[in-house]
Amino acid sequence: MTGRFPHPIDAEAIPIGSGSAADFIRDHTLLSCHPMVPEILLWRATEITPIWQATEAWLAERNIDPPFWAFAWPGGLATARHVLDNPCLVAGKRVLDFAAGGGIAAIACAMAGASLVEAAEIDPLAAVAIALNAQANGVQVTAIAGDVVGQGGRWDLILCGDVCYEAPMTSHILPWLLSLTDAAEVWIADPGRAYLPTAGLDPFARYRVATTRELEDREERDVVLYRLLAGG
Repeated sequence: MTGRFPHPIDAEAIPIGSGSAADFIRDHTLLSCHPMVPEILLWRATEITPIWQATEAWLAERNIDPPFWAFAWPGGLATARHVLDNPCLVAGKRVLDFAAGGGIAAIACAMAGASLVEAAEIDPLAAVAIALNAQANGVQVTAIAGDVVGQGGRWDLILCGDVCYEAPMTSHILPWLLSLTDAAEVWIADPGRAYLPTAGLDPFARYRVATTRELEDREERDVVLYRLLAGG
């Protein structure tokens, strides 16, 4: 598939219910940092905010996807930590944070001196969250709402945090990612998901990430950062 990229979003202009998506995010989350990456502020859900208690039915009534963007997931945290500790790996590069969630890895790349940072999410509300998070940290990240799989590459580095959690997702993205490895480096940060490919990966860093049983089935996840190998 080729063609135009999905358009960047305007965080304040997208409606949700009777208000804007940006208002919804600010009303249902708190601006805070995760202990593993204290340099970055994110609009995040906590146990005491309404979005945490919202049921799937409540979200469905308002045509809102489950708010995965409102939590800092292990893959994104490990990637952001590695980028901030090793800024030379991204400085001057054009970066895509794919399936970016709240955009923590993208923001880390912008802080580390990447020349261009884009963050793609199929959930429009997540793209708004990315834009708000970038604004909160005073960095430039272009949030893209839409599926970029199949688009031709224009990046030097593609970051994929925790994307192998379902077989359909892996089969959808892996051929595209492999097609980009001739021109770009592709990182996959995986916390032990079931559908990670068993070959064609070169591990280069490992992090133990604290999580919660509200999000995971354990209190820590070992996240491995891999390079996707051409022809893998």
